[in-house]
Amino acid sequence: MDRGFFKNVEKSTGVKQDDIMKLVKSVQNADLSDEKTVRKLINRVSKMAKKPVSKQTEDRLVQSIINKQIPSMNDIKKKF
Repeated sequence: MDRGFFKNVEKSTGVKQDDIMKLVKSVQNADLSDEKTVRKLINRVSKMAKKPVSKQTEDRLVQSIINKQIPSMNDIKKKF
């Protein structure tokens, strides 16, 4: 991952690279097919970014992640 990407993410979300890396390490072995685990992850990211996630959005995110409909890293980079 290039440094510019993390700077852009930090600028738009306020979340530091170190915090992102800690989050990544904590979920590397997580069972992303488990709804409870995915909901905890969404809640954690929401708190990190200080952005509330509505129940409806959380439900859509959970279904997308459980069904492996996750955007590619290239798609994510385009947003930042």
